[in-house]
Amino acid sequence: MEKFLHFFIVLPFAGFLASLLLPRRNEKLISGFAIIISGIQLLLIAAFTFQWLLNQHPVLDIKHIVLFKTEGFEFFIDFYFDRITAVYAMVGCLLTFAVAIFSKYYIHREEGFKRYFSTLLLFSLGYNFLIFSGNFETLFIGWEILGITSFLLIAFYRDRFLPVKNSLKTIFIYRIGDICLILAMWMAHHVWQANITFKQLNDPGVAGFLAQNEFEVLFIAVMIFIAATLKSGQLPFSSWVPRAMEGPTTSSAIFYGALAIHAGVFLMMRTFPLWENLPVIRVLMIATGLATFFVAINIARVQPSVKTQIAYLSAAQIGLMFIEVALGFHTLALIHFAGNAFLRTWQLLISPSVMSYFIHDMFFSFMPSKPTTQTGFFSKIRNSFYLLGVKEWNLDFSIYRSLWDPFKWLGKQFGFMTAKVSLVLLAVLYFSGLNLLAAPGNLPVQITHALPVVFIAIALILILIAFAEKGDARKAWVLIFAGHHFILLSIALNESVELRQLLWYLSGTLAAGITGYFALNRIYAIDKDIRLDKFHGYVYEKPVAGFIFLLAALALVGLPLTPTFIGIDVLLTHIHEGQTALIILTACCFLFLEISILRIYARVFMGQHKKKNHPMAYKNS
Repeated sequence: MEKFLHFFIVLPFAGFLASLLLPRRNEKLISGFAIIISGIQLLLIAAFTFQWLLNQHPVLDIKHIVLFKTEGFEFFIDFYFDRITAVYAMVGCLLTFAVAIFSKYYIHREEGFKRYFSTLLLFSLGYNFLIFSGNFETLFIGWEILGITSFLLIAFYRDRFLPVKNSLKTIFIYRIGDICLILAMWMAHHVWQANITFKQLNDPGVAGFLAQNEFEVLFIAVMIFIAATLKSGQLPFSSWVPRAMEGPTTSSAIFYGALAIHAGVFLMMRTFPLWENLPVIRVLMIATGLATFFVAINIARVQPSVKTQIAYLSAAQIGLMFIEVALGFHTLALIHFAGNAFLRTWQLLISPSVMSYFIHDMFFSFMPSKPTTQTGFFSKIRNSFYLLGVKEWNLDFSIYRSLWDPFKWLGKQFGFMTAKVSLVLLAVLYFSGLNLLAAPGNLPVQITHALPVVFIAIALILILIAFAEKGDARKAWVLIFAGHHFILLSIALNESVELRQLLWYLSGTLAAGITGYFALNRIYAIDKDIRLDKFHGYVYEKPVAGFIFLLAALALVGLPLTPTFIGIDVLLTHIHEGQTALIILTACCFLFLEISILRIYARVFMGQHKKKNHPMAYKNS
C-alpha cells in the first residue's frame, strides 16, 4: 500500500500547475477544476484509509526519492502513514473540498479569483506534504509551503494596507518557527549522522540512544516545541492569529480555524517518541497550553470582531490539545482536533450571514443595558481582566517591540557600511576570503577558526541593513544578494565543502538574484521611484513583473525543492555542534533574509497604488 502514498502529493501538485494555465476570467472552469481535484483527493484518501483499516492498519513508510546525496548526508523524500496521518488527511480533504465549494460563491467576481483557487491548491499540496511526511526534510517542505500560502492569502486583498502589513507580521512569526525547525534538523543530523525518519524514532532500541545524547535531544525537542508553539498561535505568540484573519473568510476558515493552525499539534504528536521521556518538555507544553487557554478565553470574550473571537477560541482549544498530547492522550487529541476544525470552519463560514442577521435584528429589538455601579476587590479584578482582554494583553505590541524593532534599529546603526569606501573594503575582504578558500595559507589557527564567524557576522549585518532600508529597493536586494554569498563563504571556510555542493547552492541564488534585480530595475524605469518607505502597488500595472519577482524572491529565500532550499540544508551539516556563535548567526541570517525579501515584494508590488487614477480600497477587510 505504501507505493500509493505519493499519489496524494502528485494530485494536488498537478492540480496546482494545471490551475496556473486556466483562463483568468473563466470563474466556472477555475472553481470547478479546484472542486474536482479536491473531491478526487477526498475519495482517494477515503478509499485508501478504508482499505488500510481492513489490512489491520499497519504503519506504512516508503523512501520515495533521493534529491541530493553526499558522503555524509542524504536528502531524500520519505512518506509515512499511520493513524495520525489518517485523521489529519480525512479532516483536511473533507474541509478543503467543502471550502472550495463555498469559495466558488464567496469569491465570485473578486479580482483575484484565479489567484485564490491556485493558492488553495498550493495549500493542499503543502498540507499533504506535512501530514504524509516520513522525515524532517519532507515535513519541512510542507511546513514552508504552508507559510508561503499563508502570506499570499492573508494579503489576498493586496490593495489594502492592513492585509499586507499583517501578512508580513505573520510570516515573521512563521519564519522564527522555520528557523527553529532548521536548528532541530541540524542537530539531528549530528546526533544520528543520518537523515532520521519518524519510523526509526518509533523503534524500541532508539530509547537507549536518546538517553546517551540527552543534551542534544533536549535541544532538538525544545526547538520543535518552539516551532509548534509559533505555528499554533500559543502564548506568547497568539496575537498573529487574529491578524492573519485579514484574508478572505474562506481562507481564514481553512487556515486559522481548521488545518494550518493545528500543524503544531501534529508536529508534537509526530515527534512524541523523541521527547516523551523529557519531563521538561511535558511541563512546558502543559504550562503553555494552560496559559494560552485562560488568556485566549479572556481575550475572546470581550472582542467586538467575530473573526478575532474565533481566532482566540481556536488558539485556546489548541492549548488544551497541547496538554492532551503532553499527557499521552493522543486519541483524545485527534478527536479534539477533528471537532475543533469542523466547528471553527462552520463558525467562520456562517459568520457573515449571522452578523447580517444580528445587525438587522438590532434595528428592531435593541435594548440598552441598565447602568450598574459595582465596587470592591473582585469587581476591580474583573474590570482589570476586561481591560487586558480588550487590549489583547498587549501581545502584539510586545512581540513587535521585542522581536522586530531591536533588529531594525541595529540595521540602521550599520547603515554607514553602504558608503562607497565600506563597500570597497567589503569587496576586498570577500575576494580575500575566496583566495584563502582556493589556496589555504599559513594563517594562525585562531584566525582560521575566527574567519567563519567574521564572515557570517558581515552577512548578518548586510541583511539587517536591507531589513531596515527605506531607500531604493534595488539597493536592499543587492545587500541581500551579497549577504547570501558571505553566508556561503563562511560555511566553506569553516569546513572543506565539495565543489558541487557550493555550485548547487549558487545555482539557485545566482539565477534568483539576477532575475529579481532585473524585475526591480524594470519597475524603477517607470518613474524612478521604488523607495521602501511606502507602498507602490505596481502589481496592477505590471502583473508579469510582479509574478517573476515573487518567484525570484521565493527561490532566493529557499522555496521548497529549489537548489537554494536543498543547498541550505546540505551546507548546515558543515557547522559542528560546538560552534554556537556560528550556528546562531547563521540562523539569524536566514530568519531576516526571508523577511527582508518579502518586505521588498510587499512594498514595491502590493498595497494601494501610489497613482490616484487607481481605485482606493478601504484600510482593511
